[in-house]
Amino acid sequence: MTTARTLAQAKVNLFLRVLAREADGYHQLETLFCRLELGDDVVVRTGGRGRSLECKGDVVPAEGLGPVERNLAWRAAEAYVAATGWPNDWSIEIEKRIPVGGGLGGGSADAGAVLRCLNALAPAPVSLAELLALAASLGADVPFLSLEAPLALAWGRGERLLPLSALTSRDVLLVCFPFGVNTRDAYAWLDDERDVTAPEAASFSLEVLSSWDGVARLAHNDFEAVVAGRHVDIASALAALRAFTAKSGDESAIALLAGSGATVFALADHLPMHDAHITGAPSRTVRTRTAGRVVDVEVSD
Repeated sequence: MTTARTLAQAKVNLFLRVLAREADGYHQLETLFCRLELGDDVVVRTGGRGRSLECKGDVVPAEGLGPVERNLAWRAAEAYVAATGWPNDWSIEIEKRIPVGGGLGGGSADAGAVLRCLNALAPAPVSLAELLALAASLGADVPFLSLEAPLALAWGRGERLLPLSALTSRDVLLVCFPFGVNTRDAYAWLDDERDVTAPEAASFSLEVLSSWDGVARLAHNDFEAVVAGRHVDIASALAALRAFTAKSGDESAIALLAGSGATVFALADHLPMHDAHITGAPSRTVRTRTAGRVVDVEVSD
């Protein structure tokens, strides 16, 4: 049995703008993706009998993660098989550490890790362009999380990517909730509260994205107002995080909603260690850092 393993790293969006809604109901996006050191351990094995997926870990809800066929890691493996005809049999084991349903891209990161692992094991690996095309069929976050870049500008439906040099690593504080925000609902709320005309893509120099000061000037999440407006716990956490980062003295600190929520995060060079005043029912905090690299896939027999 041949084995590949890697860390499926979480992501945050350092800015996220939702642009025009297309005829098929999907929206164009403009976002800056950043990987975190926090991640799920993913192990993919080929050469056995049958197909299986096991997900475990303290962050897995008591009710589980739903039907295996809907899991993005399973779907990623099936997409790879459909595209290449290999492998007939595989097993996937995931030790989950990324909070589930919080906008941190946990399921997408697992899918990207599965694609990377299978391609590392394959007797005839597909090209990066082909791998990213498979990733794009699974969701807007999956292409970035299949790419070996810790930072990237993305637009379209997340399939158009410009890898960027990693910025210096920074402290990240995640405030997580025992509930998620349905992404489809978040889009619907945004559409309901907008004018008929969607915003146009922003114009800025790529040089702005070469420093945390520049990124902080662009930091914004279009989902924030509509999600926080419907969840008082999220609104309170965001207000507390912004007060928290102000005390850090770091003018380039960022506090935002993660994706479509429910997690919110603060990012700065040196966040104060004491965060008890932010942690309140029903939230909990997780500390990590922005990633300076993407963890390699390791292959063994």
